[in-house]
Amino acid sequence: MAKKNNYNEDQIRVLEGLEAVRVRPDMYIGSRDKKGLHHLVWEIVDNSVDEYMAGFCNEINVTIHENNSITVKDNGRGIPVGMHKKQKKPTLEVVLTVLHAGGKFGGDSPYKTSGGLHGVGSSCVNALSTHMIATVVRDGKIHQIEFSEGKTIKPLSTIGKAPKNDSGTTIWFQPDHTIFKETLEYDFQVIYNRLRESAFLNKGLKITLTDERVIEEDNTFHNVQFYYENGIKDFIEHLNKKRTPIIKDVFYISDTQEDISIESAFQYTTDYSEYIVSFANNIKTPGGGTHETGFKSAVASVLKKIIDEKDLVKDPEEPLISDDIRVGLVSIVSVKVPEPQFEGQTKGKLSNAEVRTVVQRLVQQQFSKFLYDNPKLIKPILDKVMQSYEERVSLKKARLAIRKQNKKEDSSFSLPDKLVDCRRTTPVEQCELFIVEGDSAGGSAKGGRDNVFQAVLPLRGKILNVQNMDLKKIMENNEISNIVSAIGTGTGEDFDYEQRRYEKIILMTDADVDGSHIAVLLLTFIYKFMRPLIDNGNVYLAQPPLFGLKRGVKILKFVSSEEELVIAKKQFPGAMVQRYKGLGEMNKTELKVTTMDPATRTLVRATIDDAHLVSELFESLMGDSPIERKRFIEENSHKADIDI
Repeated sequence: MAKKNNYNEDQIRVLEGLEAVRVRPDMYIGSRDKKGLHHLVWEIVDNSVDEYMAGFCNEINVTIHENNSITVKDNGRGIPVGMHKKQKKPTLEVVLTVLHAGGKFGGDSPYKTSGGLHGVGSSCVNALSTHMIATVVRDGKIHQIEFSEGKTIKPLSTIGKAPKNDSGTTIWFQPDHTIFKETLEYDFQVIYNRLRESAFLNKGLKITLTDERVIEEDNTFHNVQFYYENGIKDFIEHLNKKRTPIIKDVFYISDTQEDISIESAFQYTTDYSEYIVSFANNIKTPGGGTHETGFKSAVASVLKKIIDEKDLVKDPEEPLISDDIRVGLVSIVSVKVPEPQFEGQTKGKLSNAEVRTVVQRLVQQQFSKFLYDNPKLIKPILDKVMQSYEERVSLKKARLAIRKQNKKEDSSFSLPDKLVDCRRTTPVEQCELFIVEGDSAGGSAKGGRDNVFQAVLPLRGKILNVQNMDLKKIMENNEISNIVSAIGTGTGEDFDYEQRRYEKIILMTDADVDGSHIAVLLLTFIYKFMRPLIDNGNVYLAQPPLFGLKRGVKILKFVSSEEELVIAKKQFPGAMVQRYKGLGEMNKTELKVTTMDPATRTLVRATIDDAHLVSELFESLMGDSPIERKRFIEENSHKADIDI
């Protein structure tokens, strides 16, 4: 029997004003989680930075209030407050309540370049806030307007006189808890890093960050300032303070062609990897884009030409590749484009085709001139490039020799003996590999696993710290070689994501300091040489418990911290408490229930929210400088949960 057709005109809903943003916020800010919450701050700050780029602002103040509301204040011109001819409303109200409204459209726009893409930034923040107040100082007067959930609740009014020559815009907003259900807690470090980055990119701009949630010893709020006279040259020096530059000179270029401005700085270091950070109109582009492509092509072209002239590559069957040239290169590429084309509102990748040509031309011309004007600087750079080339070729030949020697019909020839695999009839998308600390824990894990889809690889001791080692030396380590063989993807330039043998790579280490160290060593290796596994969400950290409460042989409850233990003791008075000093102290049943069974375990996925911050952390914790490690410990020791 056919169902009654209830689909008629009454089911068609028209979303008015900013209602669409509240119904589908992910379309506008990317997500409703912690990342989306912080994106609100970026939208308002970027508008103030646009005022700086237009030449009318040199100071921005950002405040995190005790209730996690945010204030962003600048000394720019102030958003216009006069009546908008078409909308018949004050222009300030239009900017904050109408999508695609702003001063960044059209040929007579006051902003030659800006970070805004669709003109939806400020109005989106308004829509996703329970309360917003905009205060504008302009033409000798102070104007104010208030909103709730994107709707005007107090119309624009003049609330006072302003000191002579004062101007600017102040936006205060309280994010809506019904939208951001995961958290409303702003992360100081995340905002700190983003604002410092903005100051590096805009030399001469002073940015102040105040956190009213933290009271200092002198009874003042926590306050930091960012100001860099040399802009991205200072940025490069900051990035390389934990690295060793090959030459002290930072190459710098700043030029404009075809209305596209490029600013770039880079320096060669002794590192074994490349590190590039790119921006378009002050917006970080973690996905790269045409500006990155043009930069890479230019550097490769200049150095390849010199290497060809000097006939340094002797093997015609092993030509120099661009990756050889960029090993150890730390670089920043920042472009300003009148009409930027990004992939999505969150602006992850620049796609303007014309930008590649301009960047490649300018970098190629000026880098070539710089090297020929400074011939003494060429040799150390070429030595670094040729060292990288020779190490890559040597490793490639060694791999080929191993493959020829071990070529067999059975594809399992390269699997490590210690790997206890799952049934290979299971689809890869359902398979899990537990990399387990110690043979004892490995034994329990083998007994507690579901052999249909779970594999176990025990490790003996701590693997190498690979942060500043070349891949050839790393692959000579037996434990690392076993990990690579078990996962199946290869490493470095041979990495092939589609060849992975497991969907989840789960690092299972003891719940103590040594276990954490082993987990960090493993993450360092995966991040450096198998990073797509992290980028695609395949890497996890197991969360074994610290304590078990028992009566006789019966387990009453597992807990993961001292705080949870206090509560559990009240729930189960008189219960015996067992402290698990290591995974090996659990029997197979306990390990299965607490750490391995998908129905009862807890996993933490390894993700990268800020690649620059992640790189800094690895360099601080795992790099060659003990001074940096000491500094990191001193600055962060108060966050540690230490069981004495």
